[in-house]
Amino acid sequence: MTPFPSRPLIAATLLFSSTFALAAETKVDVLQTNLPHPWALDFLPDNQGMLITLRGGELHRWQQGEGLSEPISGVPVVWAHGQGGLLDVVLAPDFASSRRVWLSFSEGGSGNKAGTAVGYGTLSQDMKRLENFKVVFRQTPKLSTGNHFGGRMAFDDKGHLFIALGENNERATAQDLDKLQGKVVRLNADGTVPQDNPFVGKQGVRPEIWSYGHRNPQGLAINPVNGELWLNEHGPRGGDEINIPQAGKNYGWPLATWGVNYSGLKIPEAKGGEVEGTEQPAHYWKVSPAISGMAFYQSGTFPQWKGKLFIGALKEKNLIELTLSGDKVTNEQRLLGDRKKRIRDVRVGPDGYLYVLTDESDGELLKLSPSA
Repeated sequence: MTPFPSRPLIAATLLFSSTFALAAETKVDVLQTNLPHPWALDFLPDNQGMLITLRGGELHRWQQGEGLSEPISGVPVVWAHGQGGLLDVVLAPDFASSRRVWLSFSEGGSGNKAGTAVGYGTLSQDMKRLENFKVVFRQTPKLSTGNHFGGRMAFDDKGHLFIALGENNERATAQDLDKLQGKVVRLNADGTVPQDNPFVGKQGVRPEIWSYGHRNPQGLAINPVNGELWLNEHGPRGGDEINIPQAGKNYGWPLATWGVNYSGLKIPEAKGGEVEGTEQPAHYWKVSPAISGMAFYQSGTFPQWKGKLFIGALKEKNLIELTLSGDKVTNEQRLLGDRKKRIRDVRVGPDGYLYVLTDESDGELLKLSPSA
């Protein structure tokens, strides 16, 4: 995996359907190729580049002018099957002093089953090693045969870590409060459970749980305007959702969904799109883009993007730009319709540009800006 020189492209956005506005042209710089199924990135401070995870189990540093590093050692062994492998990477809020790097990954268990695990290590000063990696969270029981791990992470401004967990393609578990499938969990920065979590002290309920009734979360971010946690998740056939998970709330899956089974038949447990006792999504798609990655834009670098929400799309092979009014989506555009690459992650860099990873065997790191 050798550095690839930046090459500018202009991507004229295609009209994806009559309900989508035509976006202005987007300038695309290809910063790196030869990334086998990259999954996530996060930025190192002081212009030191970024960390990138590859689903197969490697963590790399990428820096402008130097390209891609050799694999960073000290990464945990991952269960790289199906959708599983090395997933999200997030720097600790106190990284400047602690140098902690958090990783989520699929971890194997007995009976060829796996679940999502999360831990942290200390990045060496030469950035070649993760030292003393410690697993502090494990999704239990381990039920996945290769599907719906979730794994996105986000820290709030109080230092709490949120982890979004898939239901391992075992639908009913998303409603089972004694299991960690189909949940958003909330931890302290050391991996312990906050005592103000909504289910602490309740018999037969996992105290880590923040919200439940989720299917397969693929994007997680804190809204910088108000500090709310936002999540996007795959529906089945139709019904991809954006949710704003609140403490103790039920987001419906599989009882409430706007989608159907891949066969076209009704989800067996579903009672409709709106079900008493469950929360409605902030936004949903009747036809699934297969959403992935999520980033709020608040930088002053490109005023035309300020206040927008950007979400990757795997099936549509696009980047979705959403205009927000409070918690409501008022407009959506597609930015990369002509490139036809699966978008796995999107982040806003310290320089105000959008950075995107494409989920391909020859994946790319892209740098995006408005063309005018």
